[in-house]
Amino acid sequence: MRRFFSRVLLSALFLAPAAALLGGCGPESAHGANASTGGPVAELKWEELIPKNWDPTKRYRNISLEALRDNDPRAIQMLEEMRAVWDNAPVNVALDGRPGKLAGFVVPLDAAQDGIREFLLVPYFGACIHTPPPPANQIVHVIAPAPLRGLHAMDTVYVSGTLKAARYASADMGVSGYEIASAAVERFTPKQPQ
Repeated sequence: MRRFFSRVLLSALFLAPAAALLGGCGPESAHGANASTGGPVAELKWEELIPKNWDPTKRYRNISLEALRDNDPRAIQMLEEMRAVWDNAPVNVALDGRPGKLAGFVVPLDAAQDGIREFLLVPYFGACIHTPPPPANQIVHVIAPAPLRGLHAMDTVYVSGTLKAARYASADMGVSGYEIASAAVERFTPKQPQ
């Protein structure tokens, strides 16, 4: 497990940011209804959730990852340091309290016969389940007002509501930096090319 985890996490340091990994899951812009005003809600892009000056890879740019083996104490230390950095990733405080709509993938936190009420919204398929969690500023803790039937792990959805800067730590799934409570959740349907 550590071998898989360390390879994925260390290689992720030099891939495109997690925000770009949504890769066309959602349209460039879409609008939903704002529950408080009835007006349109702007769709947020995942990269907007990351503060512009945050760069978790700066410290590791001059390290040759190819020279490190998974069982090398330096690789293990880097993995642990990077996980701590990602779990404490800063949020974009300008978004705190702002209504918005975000497309992403579902990582259930509860699953009952009557549906899912709480889940993490993540920017790319497999996050927190098949691959390590992304940084906290790329995970949104979603709480629906009532259980959602027919929703499964890695389903693609739109979530609308007021984005709050709030930490939530799941023992198994990672740390989220944002929360949307009383969220409106709808299935994502891609726009058909015209």
